[in-house]
Amino acid sequence: MEVEKINAKIHNDVSNIDSYKGLEVICEAFVYKILKVFGKNSLLSILYQVGAGPGEVIANKIKEIYNRDEFEIIELFEILLNELRDLYSIQIRDIQEEPGKIRIVIENRCFLRELINTREKLQFGMAFCRVNKGYFETAIGILLKDKIKKIEINFLENDEENDFCIEELIFTL
Repeated sequence: MEVEKINAKIHNDVSNIDSYKGLEVICEAFVYKILKVFGKNSLLSILYQVGAGPGEVIANKIKEIYNRDEFEIIELFEILLNELRDLYSIQIRDIQEEPGKIRIVIENRCFLRELINTREKLQFGMAFCRVNKGYFETAIGILLKDKIKKIEINFLENDEENDFCIEELIFTL
């Protein structure tokens, strides 16, 4: 068979290439290959660190933009979310203040949501969401320094009807 005939049969215009779909396949495979080879604890640690790297970058960017090293909790939350508009759509549901603790409950629609929705094996609040946890906990920890002892972000539930996750941020003072 001639090369020209084969090429005519297999031709695919580059405009048909879907990079996002390719990344979806790779991300899902990445999660489950690491799980299979290294186990759950290693997977969670790796995904957390994948988010922690960009968390450091955004923290340094915010320090540079605002020419400051430390921020107040609510002020920082507003600044961080404004800087991350391309990746997150977050609304605060509730703020609870107790001695030694602040808890913020949020509705979060993140850049991973569509990917998790379209991939059969990925689930909300599970392993892949550790990327966000690493991202926010690292950035917030760097920018709040001595104002908090610990920041913890927890998935509470997926609200399919309204297309967001409900999460809590717990600041231990």
